[in-house]
Amino acid sequence: MADSTIDYAAYVAGLVKRGHAAQKIAEGFSQEKVDELCEAIAYALTIPETALDFGEMLVAESGMGIAKDKQGKMYGKVKGTWAQMKGQKSVGLIDSNKETGIDVYARPMGVIGAIIPVTNGEATPVVKSLMAIKTRNAIILAPHPKARKTNLEVTSAVRAVLKKFDAPEDLVQAIEPEYVSLDASQQLMKQVDFILATGGTPMVRQAYSSGNPTIGVGTGNVVCIVDETADLPVVADMLIRSKSFDNATSCSTENNIIVFEEVYDQWAEEMAKVGAYLIKEDSPDKAKILKTLWPESPANHDLSRTLVARPAKEIADAAGVAVPEGTRLLLVEENGGYGNDFPFTGEKLSPVAGVRKAKDFEDALDEMQKILDYQGKGHSVSIHTKLDDRVTKMGEIIPVTKIVVNQPQSLTNSGSWTCGYPVSMTLGCGTWGHNSISHNATWKDLLNFTYVSREIPNWQPKDEDLFSEKIRNAFH
Repeated sequence: MADSTIDYAAYVAGLVKRGHAAQKIAEGFSQEKVDELCEAIAYALTIPETALDFGEMLVAESGMGIAKDKQGKMYGKVKGTWAQMKGQKSVGLIDSNKETGIDVYARPMGVIGAIIPVTNGEATPVVKSLMAIKTRNAIILAPHPKARKTNLEVTSAVRAVLKKFDAPEDLVQAIEPEYVSLDASQQLMKQVDFILATGGTPMVRQAYSSGNPTIGVGTGNVVCIVDETADLPVVADMLIRSKSFDNATSCSTENNIIVFEEVYDQWAEEMAKVGAYLIKEDSPDKAKILKTLWPESPANHDLSRTLVARPAKEIADAAGVAVPEGTRLLLVEENGGYGNDFPFTGEKLSPVAGVRKAKDFEDALDEMQKILDYQGKGHSVSIHTKLDDRVTKMGEIIPVTKIVVNQPQSLTNSGSWTCGYPVSMTLGCGTWGHNSISHNATWKDLLNFTYVSREIPNWQPKDEDLFSEKIRNAFH
């Protein structure tokens, strides 16, 4: 909550002023200097005990997630971000095309305002800092209130590296814990040169409404199809690893799983073997889980904040539902409708997934589309299948920016060592998700470009070469 005695506009203006001063110095850095800083930050922040410390700190502060998984997230996302920018040009002349006569120069944007979600409050500050340093920008990190202390500690670690390598520490700043508030974040979005917004939909919408250029994310509500050709034991292993990772803090976990009728029972058996517990349609247990996750349903569908990213067994215990020890995932049948009256079709931010049956592929696609129409359009879906034509069909008609095939969704969507998606903590969802981009945002999105043109030979074609005879004859 904001403190009425604090002048947030003046406070943020001070941060932005310091950021601009630091950025002016960084603008003179060579490519070698920039890359040295990025390499040093990536290495220092992924030293095992450091990464684990930040994971433990965030779990203690937020009450969400699993420390060891957060450590793994630091390894994958921070190292992956450095790996994909290593050796890439981001300073000065980055391309010269003799054929077109165009030279391209990479230029910084200035001061970046970064909104940081509580769910990934350990890795996101580091990844966004690397993106800014690579592009000679300064960045100010605005955390969620439940991650304010962790954010400051991560920022301090990055600043220590900058100091160690003779770079201005104010290239990376944090809104300090006592100032963290909606007011401070709003002022930040008004005063910076560019906004990189990762977080809840209301905050992202505010970023887009700030009047400043913005890259934001859309709402996640991943829908997964398991068809009759899938290798069910393998699928079960992937689903449990993905959906239980960090207690499902990721927006990329499988929130809804659609399984073909003919393999449903066998799939459920395989899921039970890996620690999933199936709650049947219209059972008292289903009603208990619903009321526990959404205490005020049907009046509203606000998730219980005390159970976001908590273990499956803890959620079941809170609901008074008896599940076996070692249960890692709750599967809740939802074969009714879609939308507000059927909240299991929405995002749950916990190791709970809605499941439903499909008669065939067309039925599964119809169910997937209806779920996305309720929530998650633009974000991502997945399918476990051996039939490429089904993947092609989904690519042609499903309104999402990412389709994951035969992989664990949450360990794939934002980039991994076994997929080609760019490593990122900011997943664009296109116009379907009210976003300006459809790709995973990377350092390349934090650059301005200057294009220099030199004269080249005339390349104007004759009309006979430019237009087909059919089109020309249609107008004569």
